[in-house]
Amino acid sequence: MTTRRVRSAAVAAVMAGTVAACSAPGNGGADGGAAADAVVIGVPSEPDTLNPLLGYGKDGNSKIFDGLLARDAEMNLKPALAKDLPEVADDGRTYTFTLRDDVKFTDGEPLTSEDVVYTYRTVLDDKTNNTAKSELDAIKEVRADGDHKVVFTLDYPYAAFASRTVLPIVPEHVVGKQDPNTGSFNTRPIGTGPYVLTDWRKGEKLTFKANPDYWGGAPKVKKLTMAVIADDDVRATRLRSGDLDGATLPPNLAATFEKDDDRRTYRATSYDFRAVTLPTENPVTRDTAIRRALDLSVDRKAMVDKILDGAGRPAYGPLPVDDSWFAEDVERPRDLARAKKILDDAGWKPGKDGIRAKDGRRAAFTLYYPSGDKVRQDHALAYASDAKQAGIDVTVESGTWEVIEPRMKQDAVLAGFGSVGDPDFGLYTLLHSSLAGDGFNNMARYDDPAVDKALDEGRRTRVQAEREAAYDDLQRALVKNPGYTFLTHIDHLYVLDDDWDGLTTQTEPHEHGFASGPWWNVEDWKPKK
Repeated sequence: MTTRRVRSAAVAAVMAGTVAACSAPGNGGADGGAAADAVVIGVPSEPDTLNPLLGYGKDGNSKIFDGLLARDAEMNLKPALAKDLPEVADDGRTYTFTLRDDVKFTDGEPLTSEDVVYTYRTVLDDKTNNTAKSELDAIKEVRADGDHKVVFTLDYPYAAFASRTVLPIVPEHVVGKQDPNTGSFNTRPIGTGPYVLTDWRKGEKLTFKANPDYWGGAPKVKKLTMAVIADDDVRATRLRSGDLDGATLPPNLAATFEKDDDRRTYRATSYDFRAVTLPTENPVTRDTAIRRALDLSVDRKAMVDKILDGAGRPAYGPLPVDDSWFAEDVERPRDLARAKKILDDAGWKPGKDGIRAKDGRRAAFTLYYPSGDKVRQDHALAYASDAKQAGIDVTVESGTWEVIEPRMKQDAVLAGFGSVGDPDFGLYTLLHSSLAGDGFNNMARYDDPAVDKALDEGRRTRVQAEREAAYDDLQRALVKNPGYTFLTHIDHLYVLDDDWDGLTTQTEPHEHGFASGPWWNVEDWKPKK
């Protein structure tokens, strides 16, 4: 993606208690290292686990692990632990990978095909707590053919299967001796990747050192620290102070660095959308008329302009408007008059206070957003304001995920989702009724037979025209029966010191900051001369 030089020189005081956790890069101290070979990045969150068997790194870009394949800057698949792209049988049901013969785990043990087989079989095991295992539903069998060849047999031809093999590979000789759900590997992983985890202080930072024996070449960035800073303003303050070399920032804060000649802003397009879940077990939000009215009431363009400062696009569904899979005929303007008519026709009549009611029930519900997330807060407040103009009363509240999760069944949530690589990746777990209420999968408990049919057809055929037709049908069905109010697709913004060459961005998923960002290829960075 293109980059632009930013030029902001505002310097703010740093709260002493915050700085203590992560001393300024280049000056030694807690995060140590000279500026020439150490980088400290501020990110808003950290993973729950670093174990790929439980879902970590499933979309690639883990610095500790590698998959059979990886993605380049243009999101094309390329070989990683595999020597080449897979050999695919004519019927699309057999994929054969040949492994590199020069790869070792960071404990010195060689990578073999048995490690690959163990990884996939364990992810698919019902005893393994991996909520993303449905993404590998097509696998019938995985087996080793000698030390350096792996053969996957599929139940059905799954067009997106190769993209699934960015899944990180773990060492059977280590993890096989543990319970994958509770073992020490979850916090002390061993992989084949360019970096080795040296320290993890939960809620504070993760520190990595370069793997000098990495099969792809020893990284020039010798020490990488991910400082976990939930508050957007604090991340910006620490970046200004020199305490961080870079940070993930929302658009309004990234803009404050526009006059700083020593830093650059990187902007990544993404599949990351913000949407309001409309739970089917809430008596108001399960009403299709309410759902359709909310969809027509929201001013998406104003959200992009005012909340995102233009760094994003209106979302008319889960796929971005510039995606090749987007069905252009589902793009629709705000239409408050039509929203009101839909509610009138469905029996939702305005009261004296302007809020509608039907059969004695007010058109009212609660919308939660995660505390500390200013962008989601602003989306939630704008949504409530738009809904009120149609006569729907939305009460906005904040809370931690521990507070929100048990309420998701009844209350709406300002949620974020989006996966890269193939439409199946993000849509199936978001919408398929078989995953309703499965953790953060299908949070709205959405159930629409037409959508399920389209999802299954899109997943189970290799014929491009049939897949396109299925996903077009799905997007049109979502307009008729929206289980979510889709609001915006967000461009991710990062501000970094201008000390390194080789920085770029990819099109990113919802999960960003920790793995995605200009540091997706940090192992390839080179210091500026």
